[in-house]
Amino acid sequence: MGFFHGLDKEAYDRQYSDKVLTQRILAYFKPYRNPIALIVTLTLGGAGLSAIQPVVIAWGLDQLIANVDAPFLVTGLVLFMLIYGVLNWAGNWWRRRTLARIIGGIMAELREDAFNAAMRHDLSFFDEFHSGRIISRITSDTEEFAQVVQLVTEVIGQTIQAVILLIYLFTISWRLTLLVLIFAPLVVLLAMVFRKLARKVTREGFRVMAEVNAAIQEAVTGISIAKNFRQESAIYDHFCDVNQESYLVNLQRGYALSITFPTLNALNGAGTAMLTYFGALPVRDGTISAGDWYLFISSLDRFWFPLINISAFWSQFQGGLSSAERVFALIDAEPTVRQRASEPVERLEGAITFSNVDFRYTEQEQVLENFSLDIAPGESVALVGHTGAGKSSLARLIARFYEFQSGEIRIDGRDIRALDLHSYRRQLGLVSQMPFLFSGTVADNIRYGRPGITDADIEAIADQIGEGDWLRTLPEGLATDVGERGSRLSMGQRQLVALMRVLVQEPAIFVLDEATASIDPFTETQIQEATELILARSTSILIAHRLSTIRAVDRIIVLQAGRIIEEGNHDALMAQGGHYAELYNTYFRHQSLAYVEEVGQRKARIAQEVA
Repeated sequence: MGFFHGLDKEAYDRQYSDKVLTQRILAYFKPYRNPIALIVTLTLGGAGLSAIQPVVIAWGLDQLIANVDAPFLVTGLVLFMLIYGVLNWAGNWWRRRTLARIIGGIMAELREDAFNAAMRHDLSFFDEFHSGRIISRITSDTEEFAQVVQLVTEVIGQTIQAVILLIYLFTISWRLTLLVLIFAPLVVLLAMVFRKLARKVTREGFRVMAEVNAAIQEAVTGISIAKNFRQESAIYDHFCDVNQESYLVNLQRGYALSITFPTLNALNGAGTAMLTYFGALPVRDGTISAGDWYLFISSLDRFWFPLINISAFWSQFQGGLSSAERVFALIDAEPTVRQRASEPVERLEGAITFSNVDFRYTEQEQVLENFSLDIAPGESVALVGHTGAGKSSLARLIARFYEFQSGEIRIDGRDIRALDLHSYRRQLGLVSQMPFLFSGTVADNIRYGRPGITDADIEAIADQIGEGDWLRTLPEGLATDVGERGSRLSMGQRQLVALMRVLVQEPAIFVLDEATASIDPFTETQIQEATELILARSTSILIAHRLSTIRAVDRIIVLQAGRIIEEGNHDALMAQGGHYAELYNTYFRHQSLAYVEEVGQRKARIAQEVA
């Protein structure tokens, strides 16, 4: 078992060369040409100023040795250092301010691209890959990339400073300068040695951080269930395990990256000792002045520092490339659902045709095989069957959330794979079994399907459902805050809001996966009224769990293992005494008035016998 065991990469991950990644990254810098030119100018000016400082001091030192009575020399040097400090501060402030704006803009654009790519993916993508890990790529990885961009400018400035110093050093003593350059290839070689290790450990560091984010998100999302089953300690223990793994991976990363500085500092010390020795000999012989020797010794730190930073930065740069690699992998991930064309969609009539459709979620999970079904415009159809029969899969295929493997699905006679998905889905009304509400008010959630609708229009539609009593039971009516995921509303109220969201949208095709949770009779009646309003206006497909819904539709489709085994209305199917009758007696019979009366009579008879 390796150190990074369990930190498997996602299936859509890919490795990019440094050249490709750099080209992709530079594309984000193109809109900032002018600010970048300003930063380059300020960096060159600052580097030149920093390189001149030791030269001026060395010259002043020679002058003082030659003429100790120069009264204005010290004053001039003091003024020079003061001006140098002010200009250095002003240049750095302006450069960093401009850089902050560039980095902020690039990071925002990169996050927008990553988030947009995530939103474009079909539901199968989110079924396969954990949302917490996707979030980590959009947040943590883009942040890491931004930090590396800032380091780039720092090292560029230091490199320019080193080059200027190197040129001046050649004018003083080319022999000593060549001794300095002997160590440069060693630094480059060391950076290349650490390159592969740095990329690996930083990539694993990002992966384990994604695991931590995923664990936190799952814990916070499921906290109510955890508290209900008294499993807070189990969630905490799981987080501690993931967090400990993160600690070990990042510790390994720290060890790997920390080798660079000590090694280079050792080279720095050896180089400085050598140049101090060989530089003192020509000073003693009078070949070079004491000021020039001082310039060499004082310039060594200024020369070694950027070289050390370049090598250390190379490891961090690999971290930036690793983070960019993960973000670009998310952006470049191929969607499973692919449209053959993008034909505009006018108002649909609502005819739906499945022709010999094969569909499976995985190779081992065949759901539909050679499936065919015709639904006429305006027809309402109820899908019934045991769990796994394929009811929800049909609804997802109609919404084009998943790709089917063979056959055809046609909407109004047109291949669903040729339609513009955005305009097509605008005419779909979907209500899931667990209706999702966004944080905000009831009005905000209803308006989600039709942003321009007014409160007065919403109330007019709401009055068609139980004369609007359900709305008046809310504390503040349309202004009631639903809470996170609708937690402040009951399940029935959430479903009513979700149905209202579809009603105001006026869809051509309506898909409802009814909730199985127990709902009081008052709310159930209003849900049924809202459902019937939608049924009267659209082609409707209902995954039914209520007897009242089944009896309201035009046709009942009975599914078993992805095949249609029976179809017809309630009375005809009950008369056949087949699979539907079995389902009715298992799931729906207890909802009928006859069954309720029968149970009441039985209880009364038992009470009489006991008495």
